[in-house]
Amino acid sequence: MNIETNKIAGAVLSTLLVVMGLNMMAGIVFAPKKPAIPGFDLPSDEPVAAAAAPAAAADEPIAVRLAKADAARGEKAVGACKACHTFEKGGANKIGPHLYDVYARPKGAVDGFAYSAAMKAKASENWEAAQIDGFLKNPKAYMPGTTMAYAGIGRADTRADIVAYLNKLADAPKPLPTP
Repeated sequence: MNIETNKIAGAVLSTLLVVMGLNMMAGIVFAPKKPAIPGFDLPSDEPVAAAAAPAAAADEPIAVRLAKADAARGEKAVGACKACHTFEKGGANKIGPHLYDVYARPKGAVDGFAYSAAMKAKASENWEAAQIDGFLKNPKAYMPGTTMAYAGIGRADTRADIVAYLNKLADAPKPLPTP
């Protein structure tokens, strides 16, 4: 019996020795090149800034874009917003407040919704076309401290379509600015 136990122990140890040897050899053959600074190399900011600058300058005023806006396209564009907002009259608040009759409504004015401190600080202002456009473009930049976790909409014509749609969501839609 003693000899059998020694054979089993020898087989297990030699198997472990072979596996460790193969691991060391694979590490030598396929040694990864370690970067001086961990992480990925990203493209420099210069091309991105150069490409973004004309797009930012190309945004027409919201009044000009609203003249070409289509509320039906805006209704389709708010599909992603429906995860957090409702658009029906008397709609419930979700993660975000309901957006029925939001155009020209004071900011942070929906009863029963817990707004961020940044939104409460703007309660004296109304949601006009330019304010909605700015908020939709980049909520965090427009209102630092907002809890809205949305990156924004880069396309200016899409934002104008959404503003036209949001204005339409009211018992009596307000007049939109004209160019």
